[in-house]
Amino acid sequence: MHRSVAGWITHSKVKYVVILFWVALLVGLGPLAAKLGDVQKNDQKSFLPGNAESTKVLDIQAKFGSANTIPAIVLYESDGKLTKAELAKIASDAQKISARDDLDTGELAKFDGQVPVIPSEDGMAAQLYVPLDLGVDGFDKVSPAIESLKKIADADAGGLATYITGPAGQADDFSKAFEGIDTTLLFAAGGVVIVMLLLTYRSPILWLLPVISAGVALGLAQSAVYLLAKYADLTVNGQSAGILTVLVFGAGTDYALLIVARYREELRRHENRHEAMGKALHRASPAVIASGATVIVGLLCLLLAQINSTRGLGPVTAVGIAVGLLVMLTLLPALLVLVGRWIFWPRIPHFGDTEPNDTGIWSRVGVAISKAPRATWVVTTVILAALTVGIVSLDATGLTNKEQFTKTQPSVEGEEALGRHFNSDESTPVVIATTENTSQDILTVLQDVEGLEASRAVVSPEPKDGYSLIQVPLTGAADSSEAADTVERTREAVGKVDGADALVGGTTAINADVQRLSGEDNRLIIPIILIAVFLILGLLLRAIAAPVILIVTVVLSFGAALGVSGLVFDHVLGFGGADTSFPLFAFVFLVALGIDYNIFLMTRVREEALEVGTRRGALIGLSATGGVITSAGLVLAGTFAVLATLPLVFLAELGFVVAFGVLLDTIIVRSVLVTALNLDIGRWMWWPSSLWKTDGPDHLADNAHPAEPVDTTGPPMHKA
Repeated sequence: MHRSVAGWITHSKVKYVVILFWVALLVGLGPLAAKLGDVQKNDQKSFLPGNAESTKVLDIQAKFGSANTIPAIVLYESDGKLTKAELAKIASDAQKISARDDLDTGELAKFDGQVPVIPSEDGMAAQLYVPLDLGVDGFDKVSPAIESLKKIADADAGGLATYITGPAGQADDFSKAFEGIDTTLLFAAGGVVIVMLLLTYRSPILWLLPVISAGVALGLAQSAVYLLAKYADLTVNGQSAGILTVLVFGAGTDYALLIVARYREELRRHENRHEAMGKALHRASPAVIASGATVIVGLLCLLLAQINSTRGLGPVTAVGIAVGLLVMLTLLPALLVLVGRWIFWPRIPHFGDTEPNDTGIWSRVGVAISKAPRATWVVTTVILAALTVGIVSLDATGLTNKEQFTKTQPSVEGEEALGRHFNSDESTPVVIATTENTSQDILTVLQDVEGLEASRAVVSPEPKDGYSLIQVPLTGAADSSEAADTVERTREAVGKVDGADALVGGTTAINADVQRLSGEDNRLIIPIILIAVFLILGLLLRAIAAPVILIVTVVLSFGAALGVSGLVFDHVLGFGGADTSFPLFAFVFLVALGIDYNIFLMTRVREEALEVGTRRGALIGLSATGGVITSAGLVLAGTFAVLATLPLVFLAELGFVVAFGVLLDTIIVRSVLVTALNLDIGRWMWWPSSLWKTDGPDHLADNAHPAEPVDTTGPPMHKA
């Protein structure tokens, strides 16, 4: 940030205008944040691109009935053969449910307009197929519908065990998992931030200003996302909304920590607090802006994803970072200069005080590393590389319904009961859309497809817009790898029918398409993010060598974090695997956020190198930023760790890998590995810039005039 701009933001008069601007914006737009839940899309179609085969089938299915149909299975199970009284009770329940006004009558037409009673071959269970039509906002209505079905099933059930499962039951479990997610994460993230700020500042009041600023940023970010979702067709779901809360609080507080730390430094050098803040912003803002820009660009790379939910996460979280960045660079500084030095009580920085970082722990760490920098970075690299071996334990091929939750859910118990008595689940058939004159040919080839109960295939009574619809039950669980293989065999078989132009969809096909497209997204987006980060670092550091080295260290850190996570998920937490999008999400957050700490360190090292040379500047940079970067890493790790409070395996895994990876970046990669590389490589870090040639003012670092060796006899001293 240019010095004149920084000075204006914290001017003795302009600071009031800055504060009033943000207050007015919060009053005007803040209430929209509460409406974010109204525009969330959590249905299956919102996760798929329009050109996916299973998406096209969903569009064709809408011609035959409601596009909002979500089937439920009401299951009755007995310890022995169902009695006449129990069968009569089940039939009565079917009649009661058939009279509901929230059913898809077009779907029921296949069963003469009545909810069908389907007994098991062993005579010990029966299921009701209930096609619910809950409208476009069905995800919000599914829980009351499931509760009413359970109430009917439980009434006078006697010795019968009753379950509600199928897609509607699963949606109910997800709805309850996301229930109150915003409030839960807000209080959890806020609590973590407050505790960490209290420990960092050791002040009972200073923490208020960063937390207030983060709260303003979150409210306005949620309002902006709401407007984009409502008027610009941005896809938002419960998952992305939850990550937005954590990211704004975590990253926003990181930026606040860096600004406050630099402000405290300048208060010791300037008697006027407005002048001190102007200087602090001028010095710190390039690192903060570059850090925010790196995260924003990395997140916006997700717009290249084919999966709608992944593509939507990019702009949702990028908006959060952008708003947080603006708030922390304007509102927070204005608030700090408004209240004055006393906000740091009881450790108030006075003009002329000595810099405590010169003798702190990170100063001593730097001196220790400087005694053997090459050995330090080699050993650290080997250890990190060894940790990446754990990636072989990470099974990121998707999660079954049972594996998606950290504890057993009602729909999962229903699935298990269904599997004890039935070969197939009526609610999750393979759906085939074919031209109206080829349905019989399709039925013929389906007889030879392993994994399908072709004899129970149902053909739509009448074609619509030239299409016929065929539904075929699977012989096993719809979310199993065997079912996915069956879908591929089905697609291969129907593709051989001339003139059919057959498309295969259904729940299993949707899951298979998501898995395939996620893999393609990973291979496309990860290299693009690395290129984008490299360009930003190159512009910031005005070099090529340093950005390449920093990216290698962060990728190495990412690999180590993923390796450790794979081992923990498999051998400690006992998770069944990971979602197909997990590696990409982990990469985006760890690389984009992990590079932040290298930016904070290296911008300070470069600033000092211009005065005292790279090796001396590396020690000063570490001692000056060590405390604040460690605090920032702990805050970000803590806020992401709160994702584990939700009963969803994907978010728990994402929270763990980001929290662990951030701590690894903060404590090991930035403080040990990068510092050791700076000390060993020296001025070559800045190749091919002018700093590489001079390594400081009036000093040509070449064979005739070598750079001065680093002095390890005492602590590095900050320049005045």
